[in-house]
Amino acid sequence: MKHTFPLRAAAVLAAAGLALTACSGGGDAPDDGEVTLTFAWWGSDTRHQKTQEMIDIFEEQNPGITIDTEYGDWGGYWDKLATQTAAGKAPDVMQMDLLYIREYAENGVLLDLSDVDMSDMPEDLRVAGATDDGVWGVPHGLTALSVLANKTMFEEAGVELPDDSTWTWEDFEAKSLEFQEKSDAYGLTSLPATMTLELFLRQNGKEFLTPDGQLGWEPADAEGYFEMYKGLADSGALPSASVIAEDQLPSLDQTLTATNKVAMAPWWSTQMTAVQAASGDEFEILRPPSVAGDAAEGQLWYKTSMFFSASSRTEHPEEAKKFIDFLVNSTEAAEIGATERGMLANQTALEHIRDDLTPEEKQVADYITEVEADLGAPIPIPPQGVSDYQNLHFRYDLEVLFGRLSPAEAAERMHAEMAATL
Repeated sequence: MKHTFPLRAAAVLAAAGLALTACSGGGDAPDDGEVTLTFAWWGSDTRHQKTQEMIDIFEEQNPGITIDTEYGDWGGYWDKLATQTAAGKAPDVMQMDLLYIREYAENGVLLDLSDVDMSDMPEDLRVAGATDDGVWGVPHGLTALSVLANKTMFEEAGVELPDDSTWTWEDFEAKSLEFQEKSDAYGLTSLPATMTLELFLRQNGKEFLTPDGQLGWEPADAEGYFEMYKGLADSGALPSASVIAEDQLPSLDQTLTATNKVAMAPWWSTQMTAVQAASGDEFEILRPPSVAGDAAEGQLWYKTSMFFSASSRTEHPEEAKKFIDFLVNSTEAAEIGATERGMLANQTALEHIRDDLTPEEKQVADYITEVEADLGAPIPIPPQGVSDYQNLHFRYDLEVLFGRLSPAEAAERMHAEMAATL
């Protein structure tokens, strides 16, 4: 998903700290003891329907609590939430994204959720929405970086799938070239910018971002990434720069992966179901390559697909926490929502619905479980200013691939531009 934070929304949110000192927020407080919570989220019609079914069950189990709903698409959601926040009228409970959670937390918008139960989640996820000052979001779903390999295309070309427990970045290149010798399709396509750089840096002993919100690398570190990327292009393992440019940010069903024009590409693991549905071919989820050629040193991490957060100004903090607990921990919510918001973070809930998952969803669930042994350090909450890093990074990828900048020049300029946004 392309993440962009509207400039108007960012400016409005900057005023939220002042507004919060003067305004109360959230739900109603009627005299009869009944509690009404507002709940906001973004998503598709399927998500809206499933979420309403969850709400119906929660209200049946908690007859004193009513949930008023607000929802919309991705872009409109953030505009509206920023405006509500600046007016001191943030929803009691809200869906929250990793890119913006620190921004809202540091503006005093979010309620500390430290006492919401996360004991059935992987340890890395329990801190995914936390800073030293509190827990600002409870994860609902999780994913991990992977390489999606079109198993059907590999079989038709007579090429064996790579051994993802031992392959290196050099093997990644070699496998693409081997495939292209026996097929008219591409072996690889565009690397997904910042998340691939982050993996490359971690495998070389660096961090993309530090816990205090600064860049954890120097231009020389990114130069190695650009040299690797340019090497893939120079050897013919990648398509031309113009093809890469077209494949950077199309809709999922228009990507080279989903249209069966490429054999391998890095994706978030939970996107496999949608990619395979669009493609019609059979896919295999692989661990990404590593520098050392050892999956145990692959430095993967769990990324939460989204959080549930609560307003610091809600008049009903305990009821808000109770509702969030239901959404992330109850088997009833798991049965209804299944993997619609990502592979469930609550492992007990996931096991509860595992038999009902599709074969593709089971493959994703197995991958998430298998890579836990290969995880590196947890990723800190991103600081304000990183929401457009992906587009910025894509731009420098193309500068290198088109030969307009050397790897060293691109690394130097990208580092300066990223640092300036912080």
